[in-house]
Amino acid sequence: MNKTRVWVPVMTTIALSMAAGNAMAKVTEAEAAKLGKELTCVGAEAGPNADGSIPAFSGKWLGKPPHVEYSPHVGQHPVDVYPEDKPLFEITAANMDQYADKLSEGQKAMLKRFPETFRMPVYQSRRDFRYPDIICELAKKNALEAELIDGGLGYTGYKGPVGFPIPKEPMEVLANMNFPYRAFTEHIVRDTADVSSDGSITWGRQVNKNLNVVTTPDELGKPMEGLMAYSISGTLLPERDRGSYTASQEPVNFARAKRLAWQYDPGTRRVRQLPTYGFDSPMGGTGGKMTIDQDRLMNGDPSRYEWTLHGKKEMYIPANAYRIHSKDVKYADLLTKGHANPKFMRYELRRVWVLEGKLKEGYRHAFGKRVMFIDEDNWQASVGDYYDTRGELWQHAFINHYYAFDLNAWQAGTAFYHDLNSGAYVGFNLVQERDKAWVLNAGDLTPDMYTPAALRAMGQ
Repeated sequence: MNKTRVWVPVMTTIALSMAAGNAMAKVTEAEAAKLGKELTCVGAEAGPNADGSIPAFSGKWLGKPPHVEYSPHVGQHPVDVYPEDKPLFEITAANMDQYADKLSEGQKAMLKRFPETFRMPVYQSRRDFRYPDIICELAKKNALEAELIDGGLGYTGYKGPVGFPIPKEPMEVLANMNFPYRAFTEHIVRDTADVSSDGSITWGRQVNKNLNVVTTPDELGKPMEGLMAYSISGTLLPERDRGSYTASQEPVNFARAKRLAWQYDPGTRRVRQLPTYGFDSPMGGTGGKMTIDQDRLMNGDPSRYEWTLHGKKEMYIPANAYRIHSKDVKYADLLTKGHANPKFMRYELRRVWVLEGKLKEGYRHAFGKRVMFIDEDNWQASVGDYYDTRGELWQHAFINHYYAFDLNAWQAGTAFYHDLNSGAYVGFNLVQERDKAWVLNAGDLTPDMYTPAALRAMGQ
C-alpha cells in the first residue's frame, strides 16, 4: 500500500513550550469564522487528507442513527453503528515499516514485543457524528474570548467545551483535552483485569459515580471557575478492600485550588482526608501498573511537567470502537496473554495533536516523559506513551472511544495499559460482562453526594 502524505502544520517545526507563561489565546474574527466551514465547529480539519484515506467530516448524525436500536440513559451496551465494516488491512511486525510514520513509538514497541500475536486491524475511517449546536456556539465564543491564565493552569473562557478550538499553545491543547464535552453524570460498575506476563488475571471491581460540572446543562456558558468535577469510587473487588470508598473534588484551576479527596475505611469506619490524591499514586486494582493520573491517559494537576506541542500528524488510533464493548464479548476471549485480543479492535487513520510532557527539574513522578495523541475530532487522548526517568520507553496505553448516543459526544471506553518491560498489562474500564455499561446523562447525581458526610453514610 502506498504511503500517504502527512499534513503537518507549520507549528510542527517549532516546539511550543509553556515557558511564555500567560499566553494571549484569542483568535481573530477571520480565524474564528473558519469554525463550521474549513474547520469543524470544534476545530478539526473538515476536509479530507491528500489521498482521501481520512474522509471529509460529514457530521450527518447527531445522537442515535436511524438504523440503530438503542435506549438512552439506562446503561445499554454500545451498539455497533458500522456492523458490516471489515478491516482494510492489518499492521503487523512484518509490515510495520511501511506504516512507521503513522505509528507511535509505543505502538511500534508493541509490534516488536509481540511479533506473533499483536496486530492492528485498520478499518475505513468514519467521521459521521457531530456535537449539539450549543457546544458549537460555545466553542466559537471561547475562540474569540478565552485566554490562558496562571501559567496555563486555568483559562477565562466559558463552561462548555471547547476552550481553544484553534489552539496555538501546548496548554491550550491540554485544556481542550481536560475539558472535552463529556457526560455530566456517569454511573458505572467496571471491572479491572491485572494481567500478568503469564496470562493469569487478578481481578478488581469498582463502582463509580462521576458528576462533571462544566458540562451540566445549567452550567453551560457560565464562566470557567470553581469546581470542574466530583467523583466517588467504591471497591467491590478484591474482597480484602471491599467497602472502601474515595470521594474527590476537582478544581478548574490548579493554580488556585487543589484536588481534594477523602477516603472511607470500612475497617475503622472512619473518613479521613487524603493529603495527596493523584499524580503517580497507584490506581486501585491495577497491581501498581497504573497511576491515578493515567485515567483518560492524563488527568489532574499538570504542573509537574513542561509541556511541548509537536503540531499534528496522521496516525492509526482506536476509533468508533463499538465491537469491543458488546455484551457478547467474553473476558476469556478478550484478555489474552501479552495484550488484548486484536480481533475486537478497530483502528482508523485520523489526525491527532501530539502533546509531550517532560518532568520538570526538581519534581517527582514515576514518568519522566509522557506523550499523548489527541484525536482532532473530539479532543480526547486516544494513545499514550510513557517513559521512565532515564528516558526509556516504559508503557504504552490506548483508550477505545465511541460516540455515545446518550450524550451526543464521545465516551472513553475500555482501555489497556501495557508494561513493555514485563509484558504484563491492565484491562481498565471493562464492562463487557457487566449487566450494564455506562449510565450516562441520567441526571441523578448532585454535589451533596460527594462530601465527607455522604461518604461516611455510604459505609454504614
